[in-house]
Amino acid sequence: MPIHADQLEALVRDAFPEAQLKLEDMAGDGDHYRLTLITPAFRGKSKLAQHRMVHDALKGRLGGELHALMLITKSDEP
Repeated sequence: MPIHADQLEALVRDAFPEAQLKLEDMAGDGDHYRLTLITPAFRGKSKLAQHRMVHDALKGRLGGELHALMLITKSDEP
C-alpha cells in the first residue's frame, strides 16, 4: 500500500523541523515522490550523507510503502 503525502511529509518534518520542504507526487499514485529539502542539518555533509539522513528519517518505508523517491537536498548555505 502506498504512503500518503501527509504521512511522508510528517516523517521528514519530524526529523528536520527547521527545513524548507517541497514534496511532489510524481505519478499521482502515492508511490513515486520528489522531495526537495533544504536544512541547516546538512551543513558540511556530503550528498551521500544527506541522503542517508533522509532515508533514516523514513524509518524503513523506502522500498516498501514508498517505491521511489527522488531527493534534492541542500544546506541553507548559499
